[in-house]
Amino acid sequence: MTDTKSESQAPQVTKKRLTRQDRRRLLRTALLAGGVLGAALSGYLPLVYAKTKRLRPPGALDEKDLLGSCIKCGQCVQVCPVQAIKLADLVDGFGVGVPYIDARQQACDFSCDAVQCILACPTGSLAYDKPDFLKLRAGASLASKPVLKAKEKDAEPTLNLKERMGVARLSRPEACLATQGKGFKGQARGADFKGRMRYMDVDRWKPILLSQHPYDVKECNLCVSECPVGGAISMETLTTADGKTRRQPVIHEPCVGCGVCEMVCPTEQACIVIEAREVWHV
Repeated sequence: MTDTKSESQAPQVTKKRLTRQDRRRLLRTALLAGGVLGAALSGYLPLVYAKTKRLRPPGALDEKDLLGSCIKCGQCVQVCPVQAIKLADLVDGFGVGVPYIDARQQACDFSCDAVQCILACPTGSLAYDKPDFLKLRAGASLASKPVLKAKEKDAEPTLNLKERMGVARLSRPEACLATQGKGFKGQARGADFKGRMRYMDVDRWKPILLSQHPYDVKECNLCVSECPVGGAISMETLTTADGKTRRQPVIHEPCVGCGVCEMVCPTEQACIVIEAREVWHV
């Protein structure tokens, strides 16, 4: 009786073991497939995101040269007084660890005066002067060294920059408060906004939160009044095709693409944006 019972249970035990093995095999296959898919996506997603132009810090070499020379040390991040410089993550393509600026969140307002990120860069990826074998891109060069408004009374009021980071563009003129004839009162980006900027009437050397510096202007001109570079942007009176006049910000050649205008624009989304690595078209 016992032998017969054992023999009848044996196929069931074997079946259970096979079922467990099948489950383990299925789980291993699923994990392996997930790993392969993840690896594929980790290579594919950076290629997709790499097509998005990033706003690079002042003095950055052209993209290909920057990616080839930057050692991702983060020294530029450490010295930025407004913490405008970030290091790219995995989704940013081949530039993982390479510095960039998200102007809407925190622009470069040149609070350091001397452009400390360039001075801190150990490889020349950020440079005042390119080596002779790296030519200036047509339209990227500035006609003259930009005059920093905060240094206008100094013996040397200019920034030692020869190439622009990008160019500002009024992307949504119909939503611009100035174009609509409106003023602005309050905190430029709300009470919770963490962006900071230098205000000369507060402290030349200590940037403060935008939320700590409310505005009250009859004509919204924050992009013009807070631009750190002299002559880069002005408020102009324009005549439309139907003969009506309107006021709106106009960008000029001295624009370096720092992003302050985009950061302080009080509309959501910003009416004025920075075209990263864009050149000046005459």
